[in-house]
Amino acid sequence: MLAQQRIEDDTVGSEDYQDLIARNAEKIANRRNLAAFWIFGLCNNFAYVVMLSAAHDILKEEEGPSSNSTNSSSFSTTTESPDLSYLQCNTVSTGAILLADILPTLLVKLTFPFFLEKIPYGVKISLISGFALSSFLIVALAHEVWLSILGVVCASIGAGLGEITFLSLTTFYNRNVVSMWSSGTGGAGVFGALVYAGFTSAGLSPRNSLLIMIVIPVLMMISYFAILTKSVQKEKKVDDSTLLLEEEKQKKVALSFKQKLKLIPSLFKYMIPLTLVYFGEYFINQGLHELLYFNGQWLSKSEQYRWYQVDYQIGVFISRSSVNLIHIKALWVLPILQFVNLALLTCQVFYRFIPNIWIVFVIVLWEGLLGGAAYVNTFFRMTNEVPADKREYCIGVACLGDSVGIALAGVAAIPSHNSICNLHLKM
Repeated sequence: MLAQQRIEDDTVGSEDYQDLIARNAEKIANRRNLAAFWIFGLCNNFAYVVMLSAAHDILKEEEGPSSNSTNSSSFSTTTESPDLSYLQCNTVSTGAILLADILPTLLVKLTFPFFLEKIPYGVKISLISGFALSSFLIVALAHEVWLSILGVVCASIGAGLGEITFLSLTTFYNRNVVSMWSSGTGGAGVFGALVYAGFTSAGLSPRNSLLIMIVIPVLMMISYFAILTKSVQKEKKVDDSTLLLEEEKQKKVALSFKQKLKLIPSLFKYMIPLTLVYFGEYFINQGLHELLYFNGQWLSKSEQYRWYQVDYQIGVFISRSSVNLIHIKALWVLPILQFVNLALLTCQVFYRFIPNIWIVFVIVLWEGLLGGAAYVNTFFRMTNEVPADKREYCIGVACLGDSVGIALAGVAAIPSHNSICNLHLKM
């Protein structure tokens, strides 16, 4: 009897020990997955953030100091008195760079969700990394305007394809990876701007700075093939530690093209608020930021614009990292608040009623917070509300919302901005 009892105790102890090992292994795997998705977000948006500034710098370097080429963040002034400035906008290059930046992403998001799920994730992520790598190399080595624009196009395609792919991939893992992906994309705005500015400020040329950044797409590949756990999840299989077996069976049911089309109207409640928030956000960024200038500050006009951008990116980063602390279910509130920002800053451009630049900094930070909150809460809600068998496709389609908003804002902001620039504004 004693021997039998000892054997049973040893068996129980062995099972407990195995359970402990399994739990620890699951915790480690979960941490690896969270880290991988944060890196995915960072790497996916990094080239997209850097490309516009780098392409402009290299074009300026090629064409010399007398060139009039500008991007959407640059303008020239001539002053007849200390209080009056005339803004001169170069619409051709601004429009070309803006279209190169957003239209390829929009095209990718309009078409790829209908067939992208048939391509293995390893292949998709290799393509994303390839486009990002190409963008850095092309812009770094370009000696023609069209080549620099082609580099921007590659960055745009890679970012659009990456957003669909990685958001769809989140459906196979713990729901917290959505917040890590969103945080990483927010971090790309801050770190991308700081790293590029840091390299160039340290004396590196824009070309050499971009060549160093080819480590970013390499890091994305390492994260997928070495950090993300795939001992269970391989291509179209799910992570058993995070999803129910019933959901795993549901995910194997392929949706027909007709079923996919019928699902789109049900996604409007997620997509329309996201589109409106991004429209207001990018109209402010593209059309108003560089006109919100204060005289007599410790920052020059161009420095004020750059710090508005940093301020905005900080807001995006904070809110995209906040979904585990704050959940916003009423998505329709966010576009209302963003349009209040748009109206307020538009009035400031014309009437100059805000007395201090710090007030504008607070508004711009709030603008970024609203944009990031709309993004992360939209996809977090979908992760919890959309049925598991439709989630991968629906999330891929819904990410079209932000690109539509950006494109519409660009179409509206370019003529609006140029019209304002032609007016004699009191600065």
